[in-house]
Amino acid sequence: MTAVRLLVLGAVRRRGRAHGYQVRADLESWGAHEWSSATSGSVYHALKAMTGQGLLVLHETTPSEAGGPPRMEYELTEEGERTYLALLRSALSSRDPRLDLLAAAVGFLDDLPRAEAVDLLRRRARAMDEWRRSITTHLPPDANLDEWGPVGEVVSLWLHTAESRAEWTHRLIRRLEAGAFRMAGEDDADCVDDADGEN
Repeated sequence: MTAVRLLVLGAVRRRGRAHGYQVRADLESWGAHEWSSATSGSVYHALKAMTGQGLLVLHETTPSEAGGPPRMEYELTEEGERTYLALLRSALSSRDPRLDLLAAAVGFLDDLPRAEAVDLLRRRARAMDEWRRSITTHLPPDANLDEWGPVGEVVSLWLHTAESRAEWTHRLIRRLEAGAFRMAGEDDADCVDDADGEN
């Protein structure tokens, strides 16, 4: 699974129908080209590839006013919708997806109902707790990682990563439980202003 695939499907879905330039511009406005591999070329390649896979359908629109070829617009198929939601759910619940994939999933978090998003993030938190336990289980009770040389730094890095990512996940869960964001199926009365959420 790649972040570009999730980002492109999510961007097209948000618009309903979109041409390649709109998808690329949306992703750039979100800064995705800075934290993922969603470059102009990869976006157009993903659009073409996913059309061939039946995840997107291509619509020809009116020719451009400059006299160029017709602009092509993309729309998710039913299979594209299922694939998008499966990618989103997997990225949110996985213990340690690539950071760009997790960032893409969090950017589309509000495409899910609140209860489902919380459940997926709780699964992620449980998996991270198990991961941390699997690291610490193999350490002697009196282990001083500072004395282990570079290997100690590697173990310390994994422990720090597990702890910081778990802390971030629990914080996001608390914010969702407190009503942050307007989630799928909600109206304004169901959520709190994002500024009121926990920092």
